[in-house]
Formats: sequence, structure tokens, C-alpha cells
Amino acid sequence: MSTATSASASLLDYDEVIAAYEPVMGMEVHVELNTATKMFCGCANRFGAEPNTLVCPVCLGLPGSLPVLNRSAVESAIRIGLALNCDIAPWGRFARKNYFYPDQPKNYQISQYDEPIAVNGHLDVPLDDGTTWRIEIERAHMEEDTGKLTHIGSDTGRIAGATTSLADYNRSGVPLIEIVTKPIEGAGARAPEIARAYVTALRDLLRALGVSDVRMDQGSMRCDSNVSLKPIGAAEFGTRTETKNVNSLKSVEVAVRYEMRRQAAVLKSGGTVTQETRHFHEDGFTSPGRSKETAQDYRYFPEPDLEPVAPGAELVEQLRTTIPEYPWLSRKRIQQEWGIADEVMRDLVNIGALDLIAATVEHGVSSDAARAWWGNFLVQKAKEGGVEVSDLPITPAQVAAVIKLVDDGKLSNKLARQVVEGVLAGEGEPEQVMNDRGLVVVRDDSLIQAAIDQALEAHPDIVEKIRGGKVQAAGAIVGAVMKATKGQADAARVRELVMAACS
Repeated sequence: MSTATSASASLLDYDEVIAAYEPVMGMEVHVELNTATKMFCGCANRFGAEPNTLVCPVCLGLPGSLPVLNRSAVESAIRIGLALNCDIAPWGRFARKNYFYPDQPKNYQISQYDEPIAVNGHLDVPLDDGTTWRIEIERAHMEEDTGKLTHIGSDTGRIAGATTSLADYNRSGVPLIEIVTKPIEGAGARAPEIARAYVTALRDLLRALGVSDVRMDQGSMRCDSNVSLKPIGAAEFGTRTETKNVNSLKSVEVAVRYEMRRQAAVLKSGGTVTQETRHFHEDGFTSPGRSKETAQDYRYFPEPDLEPVAPGAELVEQLRTTIPEYPWLSRKRIQQEWGIADEVMRDLVNIGALDLIAATVEHGVSSDAARAWWGNFLVQKAKEGGVEVSDLPITPAQVAAVIKLVDDGKLSNKLARQVVEGVLAGEGEPEQVMNDRGLVVVRDDSLIQAAIDQALEAHPDIVEKIRGGKVQAAGAIVGAVMKATKGQADAARVRELVMAACS
């Protein structure tokens, strides 16, 4: 029997779980900031570089090296706290969190313990049925990320069974914000749904703030889900487990649901839930990791090499003015303004084009035209290149410029696509590409008429059909003229002249 099969065999039916137990959740979300450099040194903060090429004595923890705090990371942390309706601490210190593991070269992590930058917040999370659920935020604190271990030789990619483990310290020292909720109670059967909705809303908010790319697939946003069960009507919480590093929105929901069913089965059989961390497997189950440490196990003490963090009230208020509208409220407003259906809005969000379309509209073009470009042609180009549409080398301003060239009659839609391809190829701004490629629409009737005369002469049978009342046959002549003019003729004007010549 496989591990996944044996795991599913020891689960209680979900309806039985809800009938007997009340789930209590706690979500811990780690977010890597997109600052230019790391948290305490000048090394570049960049994903995907060759292993151990973005390192220095500070992030490698070499003796004698001293950390220097990244101001931009602090400002991002404050903005996150403000967006989560937190109180911003006027004074706080970093601490050393001591633990020994190969991914942490100093053998301690610089973090915040009892003096976090942001406390006591909340986020009203939108749910699929149109209601909201308030998630209380306990804290958001600053710390540095660890390195990354790659285990070779095991079937699961984990250390168990591996023959070799490789350490890459490029990620060591990357600025990290940990956002911790207060216990989430009362969700009942909707607990997995609410967990997913919370992480989704948090991801959207952080993206709107511009503080992180929140790529769960690349590890720049990771979720630890804590779950415990208590009998219906009981006051005390049950023993919790912490499922570590869940890296997709769907997996957050699956992990919570699985732990509820697994723990309920343990309790119903008379067993005791073990407080531990657990690994999430993409097959949809969790497995034991290690026993869960307490704060005392980490032997926190104040970091002696860093001054306290003391953001002034003036700075906090200045940063408060940079907090954007909540993305879900923005989407609702935009949907009403554009007059589009729910499914259309959902599709635009799913392909990552909504913000790009909205930014294009801000440059003075219609939402219909902006949606047509981003939602069709540019999405296709992104798929061809294997990238996200937001990663295409074209800006909303440039797309708006192309749309205006079409509206002004300088480009046809077909020629406009060639202009966009030129912009994507790095050939310059839209008008420059149009001129360099000679793509301007031909407006000279004499030039168009010459091409029409040649087409009519080459297709006398079609001319007879047109004169006989089959006006749809004119399309063949128009097509021939468009081909002869390399698509630069105005198709509507061509049709007018063809019909006039055949009358």
C-alpha cells in the first residue's frame, strides 16, 4: 500500500468531523520582500541565480561580519502592517533565534521576537458567496530568510532517504515578513475555504502593495497552517499540528481539510494528537516532520549588533498615504464601471491581466480595446514565450499608444499586431516601430485604386458575380487588394471603391 493510500485510509468522513469537532486554525505566512538587496547586507536579492553566487561574509555568517539594516525592507514591513490595520510599534528590537540546521549558516536567525514591527490588526477577507470573514492578525514581524537545501536520491525530494544534500545560500538573508493570525474560530465546515480565501486575499494585497512578487511556486510566499480540533462545546483548544511550507492556494485548503479529517480519526479511535510539524505532499496528504519547538527552545535574546528599530510617526503617516485600495474592492468597482459579467472578470483575474488592463485604460483608451489586447493577443504571446502576461516586455502605456494609433486610423488591427510584435522584440516605442517597419495605413485612393484595378482584371468572374447582386463576393477582391498592399490599405475604404468600380 502506498503512503498516500495508507494516509487516506485513516481519515474520518468530513461530515462526521464537523458534527463532533470545532476546528481552530492559525495561519503563518512568510513573504519574501522584493528589495534590491538582502536584509542585512548589500548582496543582490534575486531569484534564480547560480547557487552561492549572491553571497558575502554577512549572509554566510562568517566571523567578524556585521549586519546593517535595510531601510527599504523596514518601510515595506510598515506598509504591510498598515494595510493589515495593525498598530505600528514606535520602538522595537531584533533578536537572535537560535537553531542548528544546514540552511542557516550562522546557526541563528535574526528575527523579531517579543517586539514586532506591527501588532493587533485584521483583514476582512472576501468569500466566494459575497460575504466577508474577519481574520484577526496577531503580528507581522521582520526577519531574514534561510538558505535552500536540495536533497538528492530520495523519492520525495526530502532528506529522508537522500544520498546527498546540497546547500545554496543565495536565499540566506533575503528580507522576510512573517504574518501571524490570531486563532481562527467559528469557521466550522468552512474552515478550509476560509483558510484558502485568507491566503488568496493576502497574496493579492501584497501584490497590490508592490512589496513582493508573491510567487508561491518560487517560494517567495509560503504558508504554514496550524490546525487543532476541540469537541463541540469545549472551551480548551486541542493539540495543534503545523503543516509547513504549503506552496499553492489549493494546497492550503487541501492541507487544512486533510488535517481536520486525520486528527478527528485519531481522536475518535482514542488516540492523542501529537504536537508536531508536518510535511504537505502534492498528492493531498501530510506526513510527520519533527516535534514542534516552543519559544524557549529557540533561546531568543536581543541581537547585539543591530540598533533598535524606531520609525517616527511622520514616516508612518507618510507611508500610510501609499496604501492602495484593497484589490477585491478595486475589482468590484472596476467591474461595475466596465459593465462586465462575473465570469469575464474572473477570467481577467485568473490570467493576471486585470491590473494591466486598468493601467492601460488610465492612459485614455476604452476598456473594451484594452481588454481585447491584453486578454487575447498578449495572453497568447505570453503563452508562446512561457511567461506570465505581466512579464511581457510591453507596458500599459505602450499598449494604449497602439490602440490610439488604431483609433486615429494610422494602423489597422492587423498592422497593429505587427507593431506590438516589434515592441516585444525591443524595437522601440509603437510609433517608432510603425514608421521603421513602414506599417502606416495607406490612405491614398489612387494607390488603392491601382491595386483594385489589377484585382478586378485578374478576376472577371468575381466582377460578374458582384454585378449580378452577389455582393459578398466582393470579399475576395478586397482580400486580394489587402494582400497586394501588404495589409496597409483601409479595408473599409477598399470595399467602398470595389463596389463603386463594379456598379
